Amino acid sequence: MNEEIAKVLKMLEKGKITSDKAQDIIESLKDKSKDVQAVSDEDITDKMLKIKVNSHDGDNVNVNLPVKFIKIILKTVGKIPISDSVKGMENIDLNLISEAIDNNLSGKIVDVKSANGDVVEVVIE
Repeated sequence: MNEEIAKVLKMLEKGKITSDKAQDIIESLKDKSKDVQAVSDEDITDKMLKIKVNSHDGDNVNVNLPVKFIKIILKTVGKIPISDSVKGMENIDLNLISEAIDNNLSGKIVDVKSANGDVVEVVIE
């Protein structure tokens, strides 16, 4: 876990994430139920990025993309090809997900349940 925290601190140091976001990630790393771990580059390319958004309005978004595909797109386009115009996706920090993939993190990256009933989960598995 110390390696993952060091990676988060490096992302903070480089200005890629805010201090609040770094704190959230570190807290989730410490929460054993989130089970985020670093894996080898070879292992991460065999995994899937899964984004699930369920809004209190009844809107549901499910995105499943192979990490291998995302890595290729990141090299050519420079960003993850997911539209933030879809309701519920506007609050997902795609740069943070990109950094997690670049740093070979897997597991539950984001798990948010808002007071109004919105649920957002981002998992690399």
